[in-house]
Amino acid sequence: MSMVSEFKEFIAKGNVMDLAVGVIIGGAFGKIVDSLVNDIIMPIIGAIFGGLDFNNYFIGLSGAVTATSLEAAKEQGAVLAYGSFITVVLNFLILAWIIFLMVKLVNNMRRAPEPAPAAPPAPPADVQLLTEIRDLLKR
Repeated sequence: MSMVSEFKEFIAKGNVMDLAVGVIIGGAFGKIVDSLVNDIIMPIIGAIFGGLDFNNYFIGLSGAVTATSLEAAKEQGAVLAYGSFITVVLNFLILAWIIFLMVKLVNNMRRAPEPAPAAPPAPPADVQLLTEIRDLLKR
């Protein structure tokens, strides 16, 4: 079997295609979460804490870094951008929470409700007649 035919067989498997679709959708979903955090959540947090912008929180690792914005500081030298790290951690937590909720929803949908127990079949006519006779004799 040639390498090309093995590759075609590998690609044609359903799991590979599902994985490819999942990666593409996951990448797009990651951009949505990134925008949610950077454009909506972080400005609200910044407003609550007095106008803080977490993206511009950094520590210069050399004496040459005197800038007040992260981009300018990176041009001057090495910086420890812990504000960006906080933003990325928040992105991760939100994304992990949403994926958890999606997996939980799928698991709940897969779990079929247990069917109610079927009513026992009616006893045969002769057994029913004998039961009625027994009940009459007890009275």
